[in-house]
Amino acid sequence: MAVKIKLKRLGKIRTPQYRIVVADARTKRDGRAIEEIGKYHPKEDPSFIEVKSDRVQYWLGVGAQPTESVAAILRVTGDWQKFKGLPAPPPMKVAAPKADRKALFEAAHKEAENEPKAATTASRKRSEKPAEEAAAKPAETETPAAATEA
Repeated sequence: MAVKIKLKRLGKIRTPQYRIVVADARTKRDGRAIEEIGKYHPKEDPSFIEVKSDRVQYWLGVGAQPTESVAAILRVTGDWQKFKGLPAPPPMKVAAPKADRKALFEAAHKEAENEPKAATTASRKRSEKPAEEAAAKPAETETPAAATEA
C-alpha cells in the first residue's frame, strides 16, 4: 500500500487550518487517515506549526512519501534534515506568548481607581431646562393668587 504524508483541510472559508496526516495515497484530501501527526495554521502570524517529530521519523523510515507542501513544512521544522542526515535549519519563529487576561484586567482596574473622577461627557442642557421650567411654574401660579387676595 502506498502511504503519503499529506495535509487534511479543516476550518471555515478563508480561514484554513490543516492537520498533517498519514493516509493511503488513494484516499481523498479530507478522507480517512491512518494517523494524525501534526497541525498547520497558515493564517496565524507567524504560521503555527506543530509536528510529532518521532512519528514523522517513523513514517518516513517505513517509506511514507510527503507531498510537496508537507515536505516544505518538514524542512522548516527540521524533520526532513534529520531524516536525510543534513545540518539542522535555523530555529522557527514562534509567536510571542499572549498576556494573561486576568492580569491585564487587574492592571486596568488599578489605573481606573487612581484616576480622578471626571465629569460626565454628556451635556447638561437638556436635563437643566425641565428643572428650571418646573421651578418657574409654581412661582407663576402663586403670583396670580397673591394678586387676587390683595
